Amino acid sequence: MKPYTNLQHKKVLVLGLAKSGLAAAELLHDLGAFVTVNDAKPFEENKEAQQLLEKGITVICGRHPEDLLDEGFELVVKNPGIPYTNPIISDAVARGIAVWTEIELAYLVSEAPMIGITGSNGKTTTTTLVYDMLQAAQQQPKIAGNIGTVACGVAREVTPANVIVTELSSFQLMGVSQFKPKIAVLLNLYDAHLDYHGTFEGYAEAKFAVTKQQDASDYFIYNADQEVVANYAQRSKAQKIPFTTAGRTEQGISADATMIYWQGDAILSRDEIALPGEHNLQNILAAVATCILLGSDVQPLQEVLKHFGGVKHRTQFVAEQQGVKWYNDSKATNCLATKSALLAFNAPTILLAGGLERHHSFDELTDALQNVKAVITFGETKQRLADFMTDKGITAMLVEDVTEAVQVARTLATKGDTVLLSPACASWDQYDSFEIRGDAFIDAVAKQ
Repeated sequence: MKPYTNLQHKKVLVLGLAKSGLAAAELLHDLGAFVTVNDAKPFEENKEAQQLLEKGITVICGRHPEDLLDEGFELVVKNPGIPYTNPIISDAVARGIAVWTEIELAYLVSEAPMIGITGSNGKTTTTTLVYDMLQAAQQQPKIAGNIGTVACGVAREVTPANVIVTELSSFQLMGVSQFKPKIAVLLNLYDAHLDYHGTFEGYAEAKFAVTKQQDASDYFIYNADQEVVANYAQRSKAQKIPFTTAGRTEQGISADATMIYWQGDAILSRDEIALPGEHNLQNILAAVATCILLGSDVQPLQEVLKHFGGVKHRTQFVAEQQGVKWYNDSKATNCLATKSALLAFNAPTILLAGGLERHHSFDELTDALQNVKAVITFGETKQRLADFMTDKGITAMLVEDVTEAVQVARTLATKGDTVLLSPACASWDQYDSFEIRGDAFIDAVAKQ
């Protein structure tokens, strides 16, 4: 860990605990800051707060005092999910107090170079691919960020021989100031989290923070096939590495129907890539480019691509039963993600979809329905989604939940069909997370 001294004897407020708040508070304490932690969960139920109190860290639990900032804090480190409309955060901004997420702390103390991967869709798949490829190339990677491992906890343990592969959400990137990854990746930009950011422009600016501090010694890998991303890329001061699936190019990394090219030279055959879908091909291009820039040989990357079948809950192959293939894409919480999943399959498909009602349009699915033979809907949107599909000439059936959807799908599916859970909606009307929803699907498929 770098001997970062700029926080010594400074008063720092950590707002919100869970894993990221706990790791940030412990790191700040070890860096010599005077740390106060504020969390809504009552102290008696708050194991993290109890753990921090034992270390001599001040904890305020069960409420968020409105006058908390009167204590003279010089920095707030917040949980990424806390919006900037939160009274304490908006007060901090008004007072000119810096507001960070723990990603900034990770960068400041890490001895290892960092890779920052962001985008509206595909972050976890790309992050996992880069990690697996670097492992195969014996590059000693560590994985961190929005994928589930707290970055500042990882950063304090690494050495210069490691590289930290970091999945970054827009929430995390809003709280960075000096963060400067050696390689930044921007996969795509679509309307998302507008309830948090307010506008698409605000959301896109948060994503662009992944490259904002980069310079000519760094690399910025971006989606040249999406105009809005390409336009943002022009503002980056890093060395620009475009990726495209529109055919061979002389710059960056590209693909046509048969090959992947690096700077115009053929390096990989697409025939041996296990992961289906055009959207996943974009993820693959970004991942391969990242590893090549870090000095990896192509051969271990190819070996990973031969066997990589996807990340759990993201177009995950679950089973083949009586000639029917079952896929879990529970992470598809918006129409774009479901559209991408549907376009990845050529077989007749039974789609399982529905969930939290956010009153979003389903029109984006229209161009991806050519292979859909039936739709089974559930959750708050089930009637509206069923009506949409019926208007498109597709048979729709309404059920209570994912488990019942699997049962009905068994009665409809025949040999050669694909059954795809890709809800196009968030899970929170019936399930606490998309992971729990996906696990319910996996369990139901196993009970044949």
